[in-house]
Parts: sequence; C-alpha cells; structure tokens
Amino acid sequence: MQRRSVLGAGAVLGAAVVVRPTPVWAAAEGPAAVSNTDLAAARALFAAGAYDRLGRLLPLLLDAAGHEVRQGPADAARAAGVWTLASQLAVKQGRTAAAGAYAGLAGAAARRCGNAVVLAAAARAAATPLRRTGRTRQALDLLQEAHDHLTAFRRPTPAALDAAGMVALTAAYTAAQAHRPALAEEFADEAEDTALRLARHPHADSRPPQLSAGQCALYRIGIHRHLGHVDTALAHARRLEATQLPTAERRARAATDTARTLIDAGDMAGAFAQLRLVELAAPAEARRPSVRALTARIAEHRPDLAGLAAYARRTGANTPGQ
Repeated sequence: MQRRSVLGAGAVLGAAVVVRPTPVWAAAEGPAAVSNTDLAAARALFAAGAYDRLGRLLPLLLDAAGHEVRQGPADAARAAGVWTLASQLAVKQGRTAAAGAYAGLAGAAARRCGNAVVLAAAARAAATPLRRTGRTRQALDLLQEAHDHLTAFRRPTPAALDAAGMVALTAAYTAAQAHRPALAEEFADEAEDTALRLARHPHADSRPPQLSAGQCALYRIGIHRHLGHVDTALAHARRLEATQLPTAERRARAATDTARTLIDAGDMAGAFAQLRLVELAAPAEARRPSVRALTARIAEHRPDLAGLAAYARRTGANTPGQ
C-alpha cells in the first residue's frame, strides 16, 4: 500500500509550512506517512518559535506517527521524532502532563528503532516534565542511560557526539536543579569538551549540530542560577553573543534565562531589557506562561518601567492594576 507524506505537496519556505487544505486521510491510497521532510519542516517551525503554526500542523503528524511506529525501525525513529517535538511544544505551552505523555511515547518508539541518537532526544524531552514534577533523580537516571548508549563506542559518529553533548548539558541542568553541584559541573565540563571535539569533526549531513560553545554557555547561565551562583551565571550571559545561537528559539531561551538571573539579582530594569530581547527573537516565546510570569514579577517591583505596561498587554501577562 502506498503511503503519502503528511505534508504532501505542501511547500516549506524557511520556517513557513503550507499544508494542503484537503484532509490528509481523504485519499484512498492509504494512511499518510511522516517523511523526513515533514519532520524537518516541523522542527524548523519550533526552532523559529512559530508555535501556533506548529500546533496546527502537529495533529496531522501525531496521527501519522501512530501508524509509523508499527512499520519498521526507520519509521519508528520518525514517530519518535514527532512525539519528541510534541513534548517540547507542550513544555513551551506549560502543559507538563501532556509533555510527559508524549515523551513516554517517544521513548518507547526510540527503543523500538534501536537508534541511540533518537533515544537521547527522547530522554532529553522526558527530563523536563520529570524535573517539573519533582522527579529529578529519575530524569538523571534516564539521561545517564542515554549517555552510556552514545559513548559505548570508541569512535562515535559526529551525530552521536552531538547527541552526547546535548544529553550532558541537559543532565548538568537537571543536576543543578537537584542541588548537586559536583555532578552538574562534571556534566557541563564534559559537554564543553565534546563541543570542542565535535568542532573538529563536523556533521557530514545537512542538519547542523545542536552542540556548540554558544549552547554550552547558554546552559551555564541556567546551571549556575539554579546553584545560586548568580554572579557566575551573569558572567556567562555577558560572554554569550546572540550570533552564537543559530535559532530564534535558542536566542529567546538565552534572554529568558538571563532575565531570570537578573531578577534574582534584583535588577528589574535589566531583566525587562532581556524580556524585550525575548520578544524580538521570537514573539511567541514572550507569551509563554513561564515568561508572562517573569513579566508579572518585574511589574510587581518596578511598575514604573517605561514600556512595561504595553509589553505586558502585548504578551498577555497579568500585572498589578489590570
């Protein structure tokens, strides 16, 4: 039976995805399939911070993923990719339970396909809802397992190095939230070493690596903030150039983490300046529940800041006097 791509004749222009208006299940040639192009397009939307558009596309991909996972290893890998992305989007939307459910499906599909890189992505997705529900130990165990799979070979591929470094960063951030500074530093140092190693052995395929010196610096901001090292976190933030981060989502994340750290330091004006950068990088990021909460905290302390009231209205934040 011939299976069709979910996007079919849809065109991908940068981060914009156009889907055919006819339902993907309407044709008679069988269920649609998630293609590599489909998954790449969906990931591009996430990287661009186009969460509304991704949310409209995702139900089609999720429906197709349920068929894909039963086909074969390559299909299971794509299904895992869809569910991992769904988990990441749910985190952005503040839907922790849904994020955990999608991550569970991604993990099962990743184990079915047997690909350590796919398993690592699913483990990283699962770590966030686990942390948010107080299960940091379980998150660390899952990340350690994924890391062990990736580093089991003497000469890992660039893709495995990339995944191992990103798992190490997620583990470092998780350890910091669990107030385990030695473990957090160990994982963060390993990620930085892996980033240097990866720079000498770049990817052969067209997909750029996630791991880089900029990515490591970004994570260092959050790691040191959770450890209570505010000055160290801000030092990493000052050294990080936005141009080191290749996507709008990552640039917004860096500004958000810096804003959180500046709030901890009592610098509300500086924190608001960072929130402006969040909106500049990816407007949808500024409307996330957790970022709106930062806006509200700033407004509690400095309601007089120029432009804050208008910013709060644009992003839907609840502030004093509303």
